[in-house]
Amino acid sequence: MEETALLRETLGRVMRLRRISLGLTLREVAALAGVSVQYLSEVERGLKDASSEMVAAIAGALRLTLPEVLVLSAQLASAHEPAVPHTPAVPHAAHSAHGITHSAGGTGAYSGAAQATLALAA
Repeated sequence: MEETALLRETLGRVMRLRRISLGLTLREVAALAGVSVQYLSEVERGLKDASSEMVAAIAGALRLTLPEVLVLSAQLASAHEPAVPHTPAVPHAAHSAHGITHSAGGTGAYSGAAQATLALAA
């Protein structure tokens, strides 16, 4: 049985992919986020459990919000997990404004404009 990735590992992978897609160095992002290069490196490698404040600071340096990082992490994690049946969800108007749509199965999926962000492109 395959092990499920820890949240810190998935968050770190999303942050690293985003940093690379923006063409930024560890040093640049660390300076923008107000953390050390070593700390950022450990977060990216999934070795540190960063607080929500630290995740938000790093996300901001990567031009993302905390919710965007969490959604990207969830989508990355679910891409590697078997599908889990969900109770149908009612679409929320605010989600549509941000490019999130809901399928009949109730899972959030990004629409075209938001796919670029999901691909972690600049």
